[in-house]
Amino acid sequence: MLPEKWKKCLFLLMFLLINASGAFVGINIGTDMSNLPSASDVVSILKAKQVKHVRLFDADHQMLTALANTGIEVMVGVPNDQLLRIGQSRSEAADWINKNVAVFIPETNITYIAVGNEVLTTIPNAALVLAPALQFLQSALLATNLNFQVKVSSPQSMDMIPKSFPPSTATFNSTWSSIMYQYLQFLKNTGSSFMLNAQPYYGYTKGQGIFPIEYALFRSLNPNNQIVDPNTNFYYTNMFDAMVDAAYYSMQAMNFTGIPIIVTASGWPWLGGPNEPDATIDNALAYNSNLIIHVLNGSGTPSQPTTQVNTYIHELFNEDLHPGPVSEKNWGIAFPNGTTLYTLTFEHIAVSNADSAGLLGMFCVANSSASPIALKQGLDWACGPGSANCSAIQPGQPCYDSNNIAVVASYAFNDYYHRTQASGGTCNFNNTAMITTTDPSHGSCIFSGSSGSNTSAGGGTPSSAFGPSSPINFAITSQVCWIIYLVPVMFAFLVHL
Repeated sequence: MLPEKWKKCLFLLMFLLINASGAFVGINIGTDMSNLPSASDVVSILKAKQVKHVRLFDADHQMLTALANTGIEVMVGVPNDQLLRIGQSRSEAADWINKNVAVFIPETNITYIAVGNEVLTTIPNAALVLAPALQFLQSALLATNLNFQVKVSSPQSMDMIPKSFPPSTATFNSTWSSIMYQYLQFLKNTGSSFMLNAQPYYGYTKGQGIFPIEYALFRSLNPNNQIVDPNTNFYYTNMFDAMVDAAYYSMQAMNFTGIPIIVTASGWPWLGGPNEPDATIDNALAYNSNLIIHVLNGSGTPSQPTTQVNTYIHELFNEDLHPGPVSEKNWGIAFPNGTTLYTLTFEHIAVSNADSAGLLGMFCVANSSASPIALKQGLDWACGPGSANCSAIQPGQPCYDSNNIAVVASYAFNDYYHRTQASGGTCNFNNTAMITTTDPSHGSCIFSGSSGSNTSAGGGTPSSAFGPSSPINFAITSQVCWIIYLVPVMFAFLVHL
């Protein structure tokens, strides 16, 4: 019989191997709302959306219990109002680990502890206890033999980087140099990740027109508007990558390398006040959809092309009790009853066809305010070089309308988008198209993405719609092979001992 301590050791080794998978996109679950669903209902919503990673801002016991035996990886949080207590007492930290982490493992798959949230920029009076809190919690994990499964870190705001562009010259706010050095040294010593809240919505809106909206939304940039770091000559096609690289370069400026970044919050509000015109459902859907595709392709950033950036979308539900402007309360992708504002897929695009959960309910349609000439140009491109299937908009076919070019163009735009989104296709067409969740199907004219369609693009999906083979698939295959090989070897070795 294998001794108990070796069983635990074997479990931890297998855990490390099994969880060394490709990039992932998870979601945040905030609770600053007046009608939070029950924990079991929340888990049902997560399962329905096939979410495999969640970030909790606390360690709610009902949620942790409901997440047991689901396989969902969980990041628990130490709320800011508990940080002082934990950072001033080793015994308090040990008590917190015992009550909120150890008791739930292994049934609940807790893998990370986020200590506070943007502590240095929101509660600077607690800055001096941040490093001790990290150390005390790590010591408690060591004492319970959970330090291999659970990593400790602390989410930082982009406000910690006063000037983030060009990324190569970015540095952390020098006011916090001592604290940041302790934080980075802790991450290096424990093999943990730098947690970053990267929100291009704020980068774009606060930029006051410096960057185009396409840059923030992962959309194609005009060739005349390419964004380049003059020091490295790296091209940045989106603001998200530039933010992540700014954090990497800020770490390098303090002589720290090899610390991976995990983005603990990134999203886009779908509703804003009168002075928040960019907080729209179209922009939120475009940003989050494109973010998921970008992260799951595993391409990394210009400065770290081989380092994946695991990311948590902010957030599952709107938080109506959150202080601040209208946009602050409306980052959610779903209502408490489980109905969605728009549809996202959290699966790897390479294992989903174009009518999977990710694209069902998403449509690329012509902007009715665009000029007929511009729409005709986009239509000609989609049906020509874009290789959209335009047979349904020919005279006599169900989607033909000689009096409404916007309707005809919408079908072509949508067909192209559904065929090519997986491989980087966008819904732009020289700013004459937009993403919507309103199904434009009518009569016998069924648009791709409609629940009534049975193929991706009205008659057979070309292989290119699935995108190129991703290195993630190879990585996963390789890891599975190693697991198959190593597990019996480890088991035999441990039994021999």
